[in-house]
Amino acid sequence: MDVMKLANSLPMWIACGIPVVFVMIQALLFAREAYRSGEKVGLTKTQMNKAIKSSAVTSIGPSIVVLSGMLSLLVTVGGPVGWMRLSMIGSVMFESIAAGLGTSAVGVTLGTDPMTKEALTMAIWTMILCSVGWVLFGTFSANKMEKIEHKLSKGNAGTLTTIASTAIIGVFAAMVASHLSKPIYFLMQKADAAAMSGANKNAIACILGAVIMYVLSTVAEKKNIGWLREWSLTITILGAMVITALI
Repeated sequence: MDVMKLANSLPMWIACGIPVVFVMIQALLFAREAYRSGEKVGLTKTQMNKAIKSSAVTSIGPSIVVLSGMLSLLVTVGGPVGWMRLSMIGSVMFESIAAGLGTSAVGVTLGTDPMTKEALTMAIWTMILCSVGWVLFGTFSANKMEKIEHKLSKGNAGTLTTIASTAIIGVFAAMVASHLSKPIYFLMQKADAAAMSGANKNAIACILGAVIMYVLSTVAEKKNIGWLREWSLTITILGAMVITALI
């Protein structure tokens, strides 16, 4: 059997569909419990429905990015595996790197060389095993997080909010910095035209994203446009992607 026919076979869809169903059930249970908790702490239905709507709208942009990543995995490891992995993890960068590391162990370059049964097997095992650590860490540390939060914040909720905000800013700043610095690095290394073109587009996308988000946030704040705040992330991601692709 051809390797991609095997990767997209019915048994693979069934095997990959089982964990996705569990994830969907888990999400529904969390949403139900969150709604019940909101009622207990005195939130109104209007407030909770507004939060649900804002969260749903905000998730559209990142979901489109994940979808584009799933399309790239679809042609390399098949639809079922790409669907399962990005439904559970959602990190396009991690899945692509892990799959590439797995195939390289048997001498196959992901996206360049023809996929073999051994390479497909190695890619799937690498993607799964490399994410086991996250599950174990969450399992054994989740009940200790509250104590750590109290020690860090010393009972001050504002301190905890500051720490969380700073951590998020730091993560995204590190990701953006890596893309902005690559064109300079490749220029110094005299890299080939293809590498330079890819690095330049990534840097342009980062700059465009920052500019678009700044403009949308400023307009939404000054004009008090609620829907623009909700859709700003989606508009920014799509706008930066489309403009970069057209350049």
